[in-house]
Amino acid sequence: MSYPRFLLVVAVFVVTLGVIPLTMSSQEILTTMVMSLDLAHGIAMAALEQCRSQGYHVVVIVMDTNANITVMLRDDGTAPRTVDTTRRKAYTALSFRGTSREQVKIWENQKNPNITADMVALPGGVAIKAGDDLLGAICVSGAPGSDKDEPCALAVVAKYADKLK
Repeated sequence: MSYPRFLLVVAVFVVTLGVIPLTMSSQEILTTMVMSLDLAHGIAMAALEQCRSQGYHVVVIVMDTNANITVMLRDDGTAPRTVDTTRRKAYTALSFRGTSREQVKIWENQKNPNITADMVALPGGVAIKAGDDLLGAICVSGAPGSDKDEPCALAVVAKYADKLK
C-alpha cells in the first residue's frame, strides 16, 4: 500500500471513529422537559384561589412525571382523607396522560379494569402538558362533589397554557 493511500485509509478511519460516538450519544441521551418548582407552585396557588373564589376549600397537589409530589396545598377545613384522594386522582391523570374523569369513563366500560392502589376512579386530576410532552399532573379535591374539582384544575391549566408551550 502506498503512503498516500495509507494516509487516506487512516483519515477515513479517524473520521469514522469521531462520527460513531456522536451518532450513538444522540440516541442514548434523552432530553426531557421538567416543570420548575416555581411553575408548579404558581399552578397550585392559582388552583387554590380559583376554588376559593367559588367557596370551596380544597387540597391541591401538583406532581412531576415521576409521580413525586412537587407542591401540596391543604386549605383550611379540608377533611383528612382528602389528601390521599387528591394524590390518587393526580396519579391517575398522570398515569394515563389525560384527566381522571376520562379514565373513569374508560374503566366503566371494562369488565376488569386495572386499577392499582395508587389510582382512584374520581374526577379532579388533570395531566399538565407542554405540547405532547407530559410535565406532570394537578389535582384538586375537596369541593362539594368531584364534578366541581375538575373545573378548577382545568381552568388553571388553561390559564397557564402560554407558559406550557
